[in-house]
Amino acid sequence: MNKVCKGKNVLEVVNLKAWYGKTMAVNKINMCIRSQSITALIGPSGCGKSTLIRCMNRMHEVSSSGRVEGQVLYEGKDIYLKDVDPVTIRRRIGMVFQKASVFPTMSIFDNVASGISLTRLWSRRSDLHDLVERSLKKAALWEEVKDKLKQPGASLSGGQQQRLCIARAIAIEPEIILMDEPCSALDPISTLKIEELMLEIKKDYTVVIVTHNMQQAARVSDTTGFLLLGELIEFAPTKEIFSVPKDKRTEDYITGRFG
Repeated sequence: MNKVCKGKNVLEVVNLKAWYGKTMAVNKINMCIRSQSITALIGPSGCGKSTLIRCMNRMHEVSSSGRVEGQVLYEGKDIYLKDVDPVTIRRRIGMVFQKASVFPTMSIFDNVASGISLTRLWSRRSDLHDLVERSLKKAALWEEVKDKLKQPGASLSGGQQQRLCIARAIAIEPEIILMDEPCSALDPISTLKIEELMLEIKKDYTVVIVTHNMQQAARVSDTTGFLLLGELIEFAPTKEIFSVPKDKRTEDYITGRFG
Protein backbone atom coordinates (compact mmCIF):
# COMPACT_ATOMS: atom_id res chain seq x y z
CA MET A 1 0.00 0.00 0.00
CA ASN A 2 1.16 3.54 -0.72
CA LYS A 3 2.26 5.07 2.57
CA VAL A 4 0.00 8.04 1.83
CA CYS A 5 -2.98 5.70 2.16
CA LYS A 6 -2.04 4.28 5.55
CA GLY A 7 -4.26 5.42 8.41
CA LYS A 8 -7.82 6.70 8.25
CA ASN A 9 -8.99 7.43 4.73
CA VAL A 10 -12.32 9.20 4.44
CA LEU A 11 -12.39 8.97 0.63
CA GLU A 12 -10.87 6.50 -1.82
CA VAL A 13 -10.89 6.74 -5.62
CA VAL A 14 -10.61 3.37 -7.36
CA ASN A 15 -9.96 2.93 -11.11
CA LEU A 16 -11.94 6.08 -11.84
CA LYS A 17 -12.63 7.14 -15.41
CA ALA A 18 -14.71 10.14 -16.46
CA TRP A 19 -15.92 11.42 -19.81
CA TYR A 20 -17.56 14.46 -21.34
CA GLY A 21 -19.41 12.80 -24.19
CA LYS A 22 -16.77 10.76 -26.04
CA THR A 23 -13.85 12.72 -24.59
CA MET A 24 -12.12 11.05 -21.66
CA ALA A 25 -11.09 13.60 -19.04
CA VAL A 26 -9.91 11.28 -16.25
CA ASN A 27 -8.30 7.87 -16.81
CA LYS A 28 -7.88 5.12 -14.20
CA ILE A 29 -7.31 7.33 -11.16
CA ASN A 30 -6.46 5.62 -7.88
CA MET A 31 -5.93 7.74 -4.80
CA CYS A 32 -6.98 8.15 -1.19
CA ILE A 33 -7.86 11.17 0.91
CA ARG A 34 -6.79 11.15 4.53
CA SER A 35 -9.19 12.42 7.15
CA GLN A 36 -8.51 15.95 8.50
CA SER A 37 -5.82 16.70 5.97
CA ILE A 38 -5.33 18.97 2.96
CA THR A 39 -4.77 17.29 -0.40
CA ALA A 40 -3.67 19.46 -3.34
CA LEU A 41 -4.17 18.52 -6.99
CA ILE A 42 -1.77 20.21 -9.40
CA GLY A 43 -1.12 19.99 -13.13
CA PRO A 44 -1.47 22.02 -16.34
CA SER A 45 -4.82 23.32 -17.59
CA GLY A 46 -7.02 20.59 -19.02
CA CYS A 47 -5.32 17.76 -17.16
CA GLY A 48 -8.48 16.62 -15.35
CA LYS A 49 -8.09 18.20 -11.89
CA SER A 50 -11.49 19.87 -11.74
CA THR A 51 -13.22 16.88 -13.31
CA LEU A 52 -11.67 14.63 -10.67
CA ILE A 53 -12.97 16.61 -7.71
CA ARG A 54 -16.38 16.96 -9.37
CA CYS A 55 -16.49 13.16 -9.48
CA MET A 56 -15.81 13.08 -5.72
CA ASN A 57 -19.26 14.43 -4.86
CA ARG A 58 -21.21 13.44 -7.99
CA MET A 59 -21.20 16.94 -9.47
CA HIS A 60 -19.75 15.57 -12.72
CA GLU A 61 -22.98 13.78 -13.56
CA VAL A 62 -24.81 17.13 -13.51
CA SER A 63 -23.15 17.80 -16.89
CA SER A 64 -25.47 16.59 -19.63
CA SER A 65 -22.69 14.51 -21.20
CA GLY A 66 -20.88 13.58 -17.99
CA ARG A 67 -20.23 9.88 -17.41
CA VAL A 68 -18.22 7.99 -14.78
CA GLU A 69 -16.83 4.48 -14.40
CA GLY A 70 -15.03 3.09 -11.38
CA GLN A 71 -15.62 3.78 -7.72
CA VAL A 72 -15.47 6.64 -5.25
CA LEU A 73 -15.66 5.19 -1.75
CA TYR A 74 -16.87 7.53 0.99
CA GLU A 75 -16.38 5.91 4.37
CA GLY A 76 -16.10 2.59 2.55
CA LYS A 77 -19.28 2.81 0.43
CA ASP A 78 -19.36 3.57 -3.29
CA ILE A 79 -21.17 6.88 -3.76
CA TYR A 80 -22.24 5.83 -7.27
CA LEU A 81 -24.38 2.90 -6.14
CA LYS A 82 -28.04 3.20 -7.14
CA ASP A 83 -29.27 3.38 -3.54
CA VAL A 84 -27.06 6.39 -2.71
CA ASP A 85 -28.76 9.80 -2.77
CA PRO A 86 -26.50 12.31 -4.60
CA VAL A 87 -28.00 15.22 -2.62
CA THR A 88 -26.90 13.56 0.62
CA ILE A 89 -23.43 13.02 -0.83
CA ARG A 90 -23.15 16.69 -1.80
CA ARG A 91 -24.11 17.69 1.73
CA ARG A 92 -21.41 15.50 3.23
CA ILE A 93 -18.87 16.45 0.55
CA GLY A 94 -19.30 20.18 -0.07
CA MET A 95 -17.73 22.28 -2.81
CA VAL A 96 -16.36 25.82 -3.18
CA PHE A 97 -15.97 26.95 -6.78
CA GLN A 98 -13.32 28.98 -8.56
CA LYS A 99 -15.54 32.04 -8.83
CA ALA A 100 -17.22 33.12 -5.60
CA SER A 101 -20.82 32.00 -6.14
CA VAL A 102 -22.66 34.32 -3.76
CA PHE A 103 -26.35 34.97 -4.30
CA PRO A 104 -26.07 38.69 -5.12
CA THR A 105 -29.59 39.74 -4.10
CA MET A 106 -29.50 37.77 -0.85
CA SER A 107 -28.17 39.21 2.39
CA ILE A 108 -24.94 37.96 3.92
CA PHE A 109 -27.03 36.10 6.51
CA ASP A 110 -29.31 34.49 3.91
CA ASN A 111 -26.34 33.46 1.76
CA VAL A 112 -25.07 31.32 4.62
CA ALA A 113 -28.54 30.20 5.68
CA SER A 114 -29.61 29.08 2.19
CA GLY A 115 -27.89 25.71 2.37
CA ILE A 116 -29.01 25.13 5.94
CA SER A 117 -32.62 25.85 5.04
CA LEU A 118 -32.57 23.38 2.16
CA THR A 119 -31.21 20.59 4.33
CA ARG A 120 -33.41 21.44 7.34
CA LEU A 121 -30.53 21.28 9.80
CA TRP A 122 -32.36 23.60 12.20
CA SER A 123 -35.70 23.58 13.96
CA ARG A 124 -36.02 27.08 15.45
CA ARG A 125 -35.07 30.52 14.11
CA SER A 126 -32.65 30.93 17.01
CA ASP A 127 -30.91 27.71 15.95
CA LEU A 128 -30.52 29.13 12.45
CA HIS A 129 -28.90 32.30 13.81
CA ASP A 130 -26.51 30.22 15.89
CA LEU A 131 -25.54 28.07 12.90
CA VAL A 132 -24.94 31.11 10.69
CA GLU A 133 -22.80 32.80 13.33
CA ARG A 134 -20.81 29.63 13.98
CA SER A 135 -20.23 29.09 10.25
CA LEU A 136 -19.06 32.67 9.71
CA LYS A 137 -16.69 32.36 12.66
CA LYS A 138 -15.22 29.15 11.26
CA ALA A 139 -14.76 30.93 7.93
CA ALA A 140 -12.92 33.77 9.73
CA LEU A 141 -15.50 36.27 8.50
CA TRP A 142 -17.71 36.95 11.52
CA GLU A 143 -15.81 39.95 12.90
CA GLU A 144 -15.90 41.64 9.48
CA VAL A 145 -19.63 41.18 8.83
CA LYS A 146 -21.39 40.78 12.20
CA ASP A 147 -22.78 44.33 12.05
CA LYS A 148 -23.97 44.15 8.42
CA LEU A 149 -25.59 40.73 8.07
CA LYS A 150 -28.58 42.28 6.26
CA GLN A 151 -26.42 43.80 3.53
CA PRO A 152 -26.19 41.97 0.16
CA GLY A 153 -23.52 39.32 -0.17
CA ALA A 154 -22.39 41.09 -3.33
CA SER A 155 -21.37 44.13 -1.25
CA LEU A 156 -18.37 42.22 0.09
CA SER A 157 -14.90 42.20 -1.47
CA GLY A 158 -13.82 39.28 -3.65
CA GLY A 159 -11.88 37.62 -0.85
CA GLN A 160 -14.73 38.11 1.60
CA GLN A 161 -17.19 36.66 -0.91
CA GLN A 162 -15.04 33.55 -1.24
CA ARG A 163 -14.95 33.16 2.54
CA LEU A 164 -18.73 33.66 2.55
CA CYS A 165 -18.99 30.72 0.14
CA ILE A 166 -16.79 28.69 2.47
CA ALA A 167 -19.07 29.64 5.39
CA ARG A 168 -22.06 28.44 3.34
CA ALA A 169 -20.29 25.14 2.67
CA ILE A 170 -19.40 24.76 6.35
CA ALA A 171 -22.97 25.55 7.43
CA ILE A 172 -24.37 22.29 6.08
CA GLU A 173 -21.87 20.41 8.26
CA PRO A 174 -19.90 18.47 5.64
CA GLU A 175 -17.03 16.14 6.38
CA ILE A 176 -15.09 17.01 3.23
CA ILE A 177 -14.75 20.39 1.48
CA LEU A 178 -13.65 20.40 -2.16
CA MET A 179 -12.14 23.67 -3.40
CA ASP A 180 -11.69 24.31 -7.11
CA GLU A 181 -9.10 27.09 -7.60
CA PRO A 182 -10.58 29.15 -4.72
CA CYS A 183 -7.85 31.82 -4.90
CA SER A 184 -7.38 32.20 -8.65
CA ALA A 185 -9.21 35.54 -8.80
CA LEU A 186 -7.93 36.93 -5.50
CA ASP A 187 -5.16 39.35 -4.60
CA PRO A 188 -2.19 38.12 -2.49
CA ILE A 189 -3.63 39.36 0.82
CA SER A 190 -6.99 37.67 0.24
CA THR A 191 -5.18 34.53 -0.93
CA LEU A 192 -3.19 34.45 2.31
CA LYS A 193 -6.40 34.68 4.34
CA ILE A 194 -7.92 31.75 2.44
CA GLU A 195 -4.74 29.71 2.98
CA GLU A 196 -4.76 30.51 6.70
CA LEU A 197 -8.42 29.52 6.79
CA MET A 198 -7.72 26.17 5.11
CA LEU A 199 -5.02 25.38 7.68
CA GLU A 200 -7.44 26.27 10.46
CA ILE A 201 -10.47 24.32 9.25
CA LYS A 202 -8.54 21.11 8.59
CA LYS A 203 -8.81 20.55 12.35
CA ASP A 204 -12.49 19.77 11.74
CA TYR A 205 -12.74 19.04 8.00
CA THR A 206 -10.94 17.26 5.22
CA VAL A 207 -9.94 19.60 2.39
CA VAL A 208 -9.15 18.83 -1.26
CA ILE A 209 -7.92 21.79 -3.29
CA VAL A 210 -7.31 22.17 -7.01
CA THR A 211 -4.65 24.81 -7.63
CA HIS A 212 -2.38 26.07 -10.41
CA ASN A 213 -0.28 27.79 -7.74
CA MET A 214 2.43 25.32 -6.83
CA GLN A 215 3.71 27.57 -4.04
CA GLN A 216 0.23 27.43 -2.55
CA ALA A 217 0.18 23.63 -2.75
CA ALA A 218 3.58 23.52 -1.05
CA ARG A 219 2.45 25.92 1.70
CA VAL A 220 -0.86 24.39 2.72
CA SER A 221 -1.15 20.75 1.69
CA ASP A 222 -0.13 17.53 3.39
CA THR A 223 -0.39 15.44 0.23
CA THR A 224 -0.12 16.39 -3.44
CA GLY A 225 -1.25 14.66 -6.61
CA PHE A 226 0.17 15.62 -10.01
CA LEU A 227 -2.13 15.04 -12.98
CA LEU A 228 -1.21 15.08 -16.66
CA LEU A 229 -3.52 14.33 -19.59
CA GLY A 230 -6.13 12.83 -17.28
CA GLU A 231 -3.74 10.49 -15.47
CA LEU A 232 -2.45 10.67 -11.92
CA ILE A 233 1.31 10.66 -12.48
CA GLU A 234 2.40 10.91 -8.87
CA PHE A 235 0.69 11.03 -5.49
CA ALA A 236 2.80 11.48 -2.38
CA PRO A 237 3.42 13.61 0.72
CA THR A 238 3.82 17.20 -0.44
CA LYS A 239 7.38 17.52 0.85
CA GLU A 240 8.41 14.53 -1.25
CA ILE A 241 6.64 15.76 -4.39
CA PHE A 242 8.45 19.09 -4.24
CA SER A 243 11.86 17.85 -3.08
CA VAL A 244 12.35 14.34 -4.47
CA PRO A 245 9.68 13.58 -7.10
CA LYS A 246 9.89 10.03 -8.39
CA ASP A 247 8.65 10.74 -11.92
CA LYS A 248 10.58 12.99 -14.30
CA ARG A 249 7.33 14.47 -15.61
CA THR A 250 6.52 15.67 -12.10
CA GLU A 251 9.98 17.18 -11.77
CA ASP A 252 9.68 18.89 -15.16
CA TYR A 253 6.35 20.41 -14.20
CA ILE A 254 7.26 21.73 -10.76
CA THR A 255 10.54 23.15 -12.08
CA GLY A 256 8.72 24.98 -14.87
CA ARG A 257 10.12 23.01 -17.81
CA PHE A 258 6.60 22.55 -19.15
CA GLY A 259 3.06 23.56 -18.25
